[in-house]
Amino acid sequence: MQRRDFLSAAAATATTSLLPAQDTTAPWFDKPMRWSQLTLVENDPGQFDLNFWLDYFRRTKSDAACLSAGGVVAYYPTRIPLHHRSQWLDRHKPSGDPFGDLVKGCRDLKMVVIARTDPHAIHQDAASAHPEWIAVDQNGRKRRHGADPSLWITCALGPYNFEFLTEVHREIMRMYQVDGIFTNRWAGSGMCYCESCARLFRKATGMDLPRTGDPLNPERRAHFEWRQQRLFELWRLWDGEVRKINPNARYIANAGGGALSNLDMKTIGELAPTLFADRQARRGLATPWENGKNGKEYRSTLGRKPIVGIFSVGVEEPHRWKDSVQSEAEIRIWVADGLANGLRPWYTKFAGVPYDKRWFPVVEKMYVWQHKWERYLRNEEPVADVAMVYSQQTATYYGGSKAEEKVEDHTLGFYQALIEARIPFEMAHDRLLDAAHIGRFKVLILPNIAALSDAQCGQLQAYVEGGGSLIATYETSLYDEWGWRRRNFGLGGLFGVRYGGRVEGPMKNAYLRLERPHPLLKGLEETERIIHGVHRVVVTPEARFARPPLTLIPSYPDLPMEMVYPRQPKTDIAEAYVREVGKGRVIYFPWDIDRTFWEVLSADHGTLLRNAVDWAARDQRPVYVEGPGLMDVTVWKQKNSMTVHLVNFTNPMFMKGPYRELIPVGEQRVRVRLPEGWRTGKVHLLAADRTPVTSEANGWLTVTAPSVLDHEIVAIERA
Repeated sequence: MQRRDFLSAAAATATTSLLPAQDTTAPWFDKPMRWSQLTLVENDPGQFDLNFWLDYFRRTKSDAACLSAGGVVAYYPTRIPLHHRSQWLDRHKPSGDPFGDLVKGCRDLKMVVIARTDPHAIHQDAASAHPEWIAVDQNGRKRRHGADPSLWITCALGPYNFEFLTEVHREIMRMYQVDGIFTNRWAGSGMCYCESCARLFRKATGMDLPRTGDPLNPERRAHFEWRQQRLFELWRLWDGEVRKINPNARYIANAGGGALSNLDMKTIGELAPTLFADRQARRGLATPWENGKNGKEYRSTLGRKPIVGIFSVGVEEPHRWKDSVQSEAEIRIWVADGLANGLRPWYTKFAGVPYDKRWFPVVEKMYVWQHKWERYLRNEEPVADVAMVYSQQTATYYGGSKAEEKVEDHTLGFYQALIEARIPFEMAHDRLLDAAHIGRFKVLILPNIAALSDAQCGQLQAYVEGGGSLIATYETSLYDEWGWRRRNFGLGGLFGVRYGGRVEGPMKNAYLRLERPHPLLKGLEETERIIHGVHRVVVTPEARFARPPLTLIPSYPDLPMEMVYPRQPKTDIAEAYVREVGKGRVIYFPWDIDRTFWEVLSADHGTLLRNAVDWAARDQRPVYVEGPGLMDVTVWKQKNSMTVHLVNFTNPMFMKGPYRELIPVGEQRVRVRLPEGWRTGKVHLLAADRTPVTSEANGWLTVTAPSVLDHEIVAIERA
């Protein structure tokens, strides 16, 4: 069969429409608040209970559905040659079209419906007819699927996606007029060395495909940029073809994330009308706040566009038990923090025939509760005035293969410190540092944002001169945007220091001497020294500084015990540079305080980071929450209300899931700053479903929540 044979065969479907188009007069993107995803498996047709799932969608008040349509397996009567129909398709009653029957049932429930496709693998017949569709490894071998060797891995950048799957998307849209198409695993399964990739890359760059992962290698760097351009070209192609058939529909890729994401989030924010954050559950030593972190990262480039958080009801450890079910407590805490950070919930379940039904009442209870209080969850903007910057270019070109350690661990440490301090904050993308995006923040945090361009440094300079405050750590701005080390910090003028030519570490048994008095040392009055970090940048001060709050006590032996005493108990080497610059404030820690905090969780480092933010913000927060426990605090504005979310993380399984139970904490006293001119109406605790005791004075409202189990929301209506 020739490469384009399937196109002529598929042309017969051009005017076929099995279902009427959704009657919409406005984009659907902002309508859904509760998503359901049913990911069918090949033997589901004829076995799964269609009416059971439609009834569950109804009971959960779901207003949108993502349904399996095609790609690896087609769940509808496709007419495209080599588009693998489920072998059980004809057993499905009544129509032999399980996807179509689900679409019709969801539309009867007035739900938004998008079709799910998965192009990452093909069957043997397609592989035999089109070997050029198959991905190739570095040794020239075509790649079989690691989990199912009967399948072959596809190349994402060549004719399979650009031609074959494009026609699949056209066919789905012609036949069903769905609201959108959502594609999993569309961006490839690692580096591909097929003939198509080699030819296209050479045509675009004049280079051969790279054989190294070194981010400073010119071929690797060029491939990283070329791959992104190629994938965004594919995204635009699919979106354009979908909209030709249904102007209200959109193509939405499963893409994005934080600094470690390999597709530019700024471009994604421009392309996507809505986005679905696919961080389904915890694994390993992950914290439950990582779901909320994903929400902040997406919002940094999508702004006020609706974002959705996909969560799994199963165990997401590396061994991937896809038919498993997690505990109720684990599901609830993960979803709660996503909701508190602006993610609309989307549950996903694999296989239409459930083996373990324990999750059904858990999700139903959460969704019904969310539906009841939906008016308080349609957020318009966050109130937080602190933002932490994340940098994909730092992860790619400075971090490279060690990006998790060199970049993400700094972010995770500072994030944990802000959670412990109960400071509401947002995330900011380093390619959106203009006044329109960061001007509303009082404080920007740069946790080892090492790779910054001259233009980005200029934007940060202007931010501080305009009255913003900056907190930076370790090697921030010591490298340019391509990962090449500068002679001096790009932000050296703000820091007031010059690079001393080396980085010291790993240091053992080094300490910080506390030079009182200083606001940075609040809460550390009972000690004269605390532990240092593991690495420090040697710097030379170039500006005038007052007495530094922290000075270095250099490393000294930790064995034998008789030799454990400081050789230099006092130096004048500053380890925190604190000063006023223009109308703003700047704190620079020339050591890895945030990464070390993530590694050892020393309470003293958390105290320093909290105090740094408070000093930089001039001791002004939008909300203060006092009470026992570990709590994520967020504040939102809605059209006619404000909400304060309290997510209770207090649990012995906080850093190793899953939660066994939810453990309530006692009284929380919430003081929230009211907007200027605000007149307070009704105040309600949504989880407790009660009116709390309140008081109001000098523009601040005080509310007492008697207890928090997993998630309490203080809803404050405008009079």
